[in-house]
Amino acid sequence: MTFSGFEAKDFDTFTIEGLDERMEAIQKRIQPKFKQISEEIISDLEEAVGQDMYLHIARHARRTVNPPKDTWSAYAHNKRGYKKHPHFQVGLWHDHVFVWLAYIYELPHKSEIAKKFLDEIDDIKSTVPVDYQVSLDHMENKAESLKHINLEKALQRFQNVKKGEFLIGRQFKADDPILRDGKVFIQEVKDIIQTLAPLYKSSLL
Repeated sequence: MTFSGFEAKDFDTFTIEGLDERMEAIQKRIQPKFKQISEEIISDLEEAVGQDMYLHIARHARRTVNPPKDTWSAYAHNKRGYKKHPHFQVGLWHDHVFVWLAYIYELPHKSEIAKKFLDEIDDIKSTVPVDYQVSLDHMENKAESLKHINLEKALQRFQNVKKGEFLIGRQFKADDPILRDGKVFIQEVKDIIQTLAPLYKSSLL
């Protein structure tokens, strides 16, 4: 089934009270769209990174009381999991959709990857558009544009802080017309993958 885009109801999911009620809405409204997106981008992703990639959809299994504030799908070269590997994410909060290349705190070679990125910082600045965003914590709804962030400082934090993270990509506000047009959004995701694929490949130690 072709991805037709996100709609207001998808974002309204995060206003639903109760863990079970919100999880049911996530499973019915949003997760099928993650699968549709995967079907349309997976071959381009695999070609861009040069290896098989596998879809993982967040299950939020550890939650027992508080409903999730966001949800996501992840793409990694490992079939069994993604958190300990560099991975791509497509997901949403109540106010935006994000497409990230993500390095989160479970990654075992964080400091080595950060050092590599610090060594290649000029290449990153010259190849990644300044309107891309960087997040330093995937659990916080907070990001800063590459134009305004101190990239060296961000990467040093990623390297030296145990829970430090580094996510780079783009965010689309909930009312962005791009999100309503499935075909246009899919092309945006493919473009982001092409832009960030060299960074991903560089981080595979």
